[in-house]
Amino acid sequence: MALKHEPTAPYHSAQDALRVLEAVARHPAGVTVGEIARHTRLGADRLTGLLRMLRRERYVEQVTDGAYVTGVTFARLGSAHNRDQALREQLQHTLDRLRDSVGAAVYISRYLDGEVRVTQYAAGPGTPAVNEWVDFRYSAHATAVGKSLLGQLDHAGRRDHLARHKMARLTSRTITSDKVLLSRLDAQPATVPVLDLQEYAIGTVCAAVPITAGSSVGCLALSLPVEHAHRLRQAADTLNRNAAPVLLSLTI
Repeated sequence: MALKHEPTAPYHSAQDALRVLEAVARHPAGVTVGEIARHTRLGADRLTGLLRMLRRERYVEQVTDGAYVTGVTFARLGSAHNRDQALREQLQHTLDRLRDSVGAAVYISRYLDGEVRVTQYAAGPGTPAVNEWVDFRYSAHATAVGKSLLGQLDHAGRRDHLARHKMARLTSRTITSDKVLLSRLDAQPATVPVLDLQEYAIGTVCAAVPITAGSSVGCLALSLPVEHAHRLRQAADTLNRNAAPVLLSLTI
């Protein structure tokens, strides 16, 4: 299975954040903003935003003289000891923040061993999770998550998945033609969120953005009750702009 890798906004932000982290990590005693700027060649506005995000997610911290040093998150994710637990806790921290920021349930999904899997999510009383009335593994054709993941595969990978999972009609809006679905996946820009407008379940709309890291296919998604459908595109754009911390955690 090959990937159709096209850099997205989260990808570029995570790459720049890694450059900043590398500059900070090379100076255990601390490094100033000016020195980070010289090392990374990032503009002042861009660097300020990245440092704000890295401080919020505890990848870096400021010491008394204003210089930056690596933070607790960087240390935990960079250690081989209990790394899986540390990664899960960090992702949950980030997902909880995203849920509150976009006002919607938020999910991380991966394409693992030829199957769609929701690996982690954040929901709450005012931001309910999708009712998984049909297993997400068998409904990729009807969900924003599934379409985002399939969209990151090459044509053979998509064909292989659809050959193993019949495209059942889940609602009147569900696409059941593999020709139509493949055509829409081909036309989907990598930088534009994939939408599900009641294709999986009546009463729910969803959006997903890719967070591919290396050879690992993944996406970040949100769901809203249909009465909040008017917020979907704005929420999806917010999710896309703020997906970098998730991709960064998966990359380190």
